[in-house]
Amino acid sequence: MADNTQEIKVWDRFVRVFHWTLAACVLGNYFVLEDGEGPHRWSGYLAVVLVLSRVIWGFVGSRHARFADFFPTPRCLQAHWQDMRQGRLDAHAGHNPLGALMMLWLMALVLGLGVSGYLLGTDAFWGDDGMQELHEALANILIGSVGLHVLAALLMSWLGGINLIKAMVTGVKTIPQNRGESAVPEFEARK
Repeated sequence: MADNTQEIKVWDRFVRVFHWTLAACVLGNYFVLEDGEGPHRWSGYLAVVLVLSRVIWGFVGSRHARFADFFPTPRCLQAHWQDMRQGRLDAHAGHNPLGALMMLWLMALVLGLGVSGYLLGTDAFWGDDGMQELHEALANILIGSVGLHVLAALLMSWLGGINLIKAMVTGVKTIPQNRGESAVPEFEARK
């Protein structure tokens, strides 16, 4: 580790496996798997189970996996937005407030897709054009949001000098210490 960086263990194994498995389910369902067929359905069900598991983990998981560590309150969002507008990128051990908001949005979309997809297979909604259109609209919104999520992660990595993609693979953020005495003073550097 270089003298001008601080390594912080942030995302535990569960969070990382959840993230990449959910990404595979979403991208596979949108770009690869045939709509409505068995693999598409089962991948969707897996995505819903992953999200529900992540919600539970948000209450009982490791420190930075817990919603209490990063929940995007209006006050936190406003302060983060003001900092960004003024060119200040404060280092967050876990998700920054906008990243947390995006994470919750993506999970809500996956749940909405799961419910609408399930309903399409029931007698009440079999062949229902409105439900089909809702399911497709949610899928398109999800893919657009995923694209925004990826672009934001790349942009914030570049602006902040923190490789967020690598951190989501390794679980460790390497934070430059050029922002004052310590990038994230309340956390101990990993030795």
